[in-house]
Amino acid sequence: MIRHAKHEVDMPIVASGLTREYRQGEVVVHALRGLDISFGAAEFTALVGPSGSGKSTLLNLLGCLDSPTSGSIQISGRDVVGMSRSEAAEFRLQHIGFVFQAYNLIPVLTAYENAEYTLLLRGVPKPERMERVTALLERVGLADMMHRRPHELSGGQQQRVAVVRAIAARPTFVLADEPTANLDSQTSAELLDLMYELNAENGVTFLFASHDPLVVQRASRVVRLLDGKMVDDESRT
Repeated sequence: MIRHAKHEVDMPIVASGLTREYRQGEVVVHALRGLDISFGAAEFTALVGPSGSGKSTLLNLLGCLDSPTSGSIQISGRDVVGMSRSEAAEFRLQHIGFVFQAYNLIPVLTAYENAEYTLLLRGVPKPERMERVTALLERVGLADMMHRRPHELSGGQQQRVAVVRAIAARPTFVLADEPTANLDSQTSAELLDLMYELNAENGVTFLFASHDPLVVQRASRVVRLLDGKMVDDESRT
């Protein structure tokens, strides 16, 4: 049974009737099937479900990286489905932080430069960029590696850089697709602690797609997807 969470905050993310279909050869895959879902300000939510349940597809739609086959997405009152590519890119820059399982770091940039990149695009002054990025890299244990390029870092270290890049710009919300998949349990716990602190201190909304029990354990809301539909919605607050 779906237990709808009761939120006392407004809902900056509202998705209605979301469907996403695509073809694999002659087969039509239904990644999402008429999904209605909302996320409140300052939520710390885990999306869970087996592979193919629609978790990553939903993140891609909410992150304006893909468009639904049908349905609507309102973020802070704005219809993001109707945006042009340039409008979507600017919206992502100003409002959304991403943590990808594959890191997506820029190979020619150092750890510091990768973490700084979004702030640079936003036009944040250099002294503020340095203060924010250096402090965050220190918090994730990479102060002495900030001048190394991605190929000189382990997978776990690259993921920590990716997390710092996502949160340094203090976005409205962060979308994280299996953010702890390549990390040991201690590093995973430390990163989750950092994101939890930012959630509590700055009201950043975090939405995780994850199989990691640590992520699910820390989440204040757990949404379970199956075959492109929501089958459970549990609030822990």
